[in-house]
Amino acid sequence: MARIKGVDLPNDKRIEIALTYIHGIGRSLSNQILKDAKVDINKRAKDLDEDEVTRIRDEVSKHLVEGDLRREVNMNIKTKMEIGNYEGIRHRRGLPVRGQSTKSNAKTRKGRGRVVANKKKAA
Repeated sequence: MARIKGVDLPNDKRIEIALTYIHGIGRSLSNQILKDAKVDINKRAKDLDEDEVTRIRDEVSKHLVEGDLRREVNMNIKTKMEIGNYEGIRHRRGLPVRGQSTKSNAKTRKGRGRVVANKKKAA
């Protein structure tokens, strides 16, 4: 079983598809990586020899994937929340960020009402 960037690639799938199990790699980037590493895209992950796995690892390391990508995305979201722009406010409130309707949908994103702070009653 090939292990790249801390992800076990499934053995029975073609390497083109197996690489997409790594966060940040889709089909087109997978094809580009395999082309640069000179590996046949129709080969199964279990049929790769150690040299091919090493070449694929080297190509994948040139791209931002897995933990580094997740960290960067989270930092971008935190930055937007700190500067208080529209997207940051939507993230803070737990509402859809990209202009989706909230009248009838977005129930799972909104969820049950969360208590923010208890107000003291004026006597």
